[in-house]
Amino acid sequence: MRALIAEDDSISRRMLEAFLVKWGYEVMVAREGEEAWGILQRNDAPQLAILDWMMPGRDGIDICRSLRQRKGRAYVYIILLTARGHKEDMVEGLEAGADDYITKPFDPFELRARLRAGQRIVELQEQLVHAREALRDQASRDPLTGLWNHGTILAILRKEAARAARTRGPFALLMADVDRFKTINDTYGHPAGDAVLLEVSRRLRGAMRTYDSLGRYGGDEFLAVIPGCDPAGVARFAESFRARIDRKALETPDGMIPITLSLGVAAVENLFDVKAETLVRIADAALYRAKIAGRNCVALATAEDIEREVSKNLQEEDEAPMPDDILADLPTLHPLI
Repeated sequence: MRALIAEDDSISRRMLEAFLVKWGYEVMVAREGEEAWGILQRNDAPQLAILDWMMPGRDGIDICRSLRQRKGRAYVYIILLTARGHKEDMVEGLEAGADDYITKPFDPFELRARLRAGQRIVELQEQLVHAREALRDQASRDPLTGLWNHGTILAILRKEAARAARTRGPFALLMADVDRFKTINDTYGHPAGDAVLLEVSRRLRGAMRTYDSLGRYGGDEFLAVIPGCDPAGVARFAESFRARIDRKALETPDGMIPITLSLGVAAVENLFDVKAETLVRIADAALYRAKIAGRNCVALATAEDIEREVSKNLQEEDEAPMPDDILADLPTLHPLI
């Protein structure tokens, strides 16, 4: 584990460094307070720190207070080192944010024991942070496919749509649906249906860019948020989705299951403040048209789709019907052909 020694006295500093290196710590050394503070601001800052109370520039107490005021950074376990031995000094140091306290001249065995206690606490905190992040990620994922779940993909959509509204950049939303999924379940059974959803998820992931987002919207429906993609790019993107699913049937113990995908696409430019749910309904209207057209194809939302859904959204909010000048500013929708 990495440890910082901040001590202005050269003899004490060299003794501390020698002991810590002997005990297996990766040691970083500071000779005064400002240097110590700079080290603790780095991305690779140590999580154990031995700070001398009295140092040039900034003293150990000041560094303790500053560290405890930081938010969103890894916890640093602090041992204050000082010649002060009164109970009042110990209380002051602990109230400033120190975790432990050792007086000079220090006893190596006592220091080693206190460092081990600090290391256990740091390691326990890291385990708790990892467990919390794992639970948070698990709560955001669809348990079957591992994709973002319904709530998370909608939250991502809201964030990206807001960004596109600010920048007036291109933005696309893809709604995809596995064709005749109920028939697959009825014919091959629900385990086979789950296998189809897993395979569709795996293939679709392969088409995503690093800054795109893919989620399971529900049942056999998938939602892809595609920011910063122009109409021609959206057309290619949607077709790559369809082709990845159609190119090969899924092999199962009960036989080969053909899989196809229908997609509805809302390709939008000059996006204004539209609810995420409204954008989903626009893409869903295009998806319905793809189903009507015979499935295994891509359909783009039309101007009528977006006008109808935006008007419906305004009516739901008890707002007046959109005047012509607002309708004229609706996002530009592009045909795929």
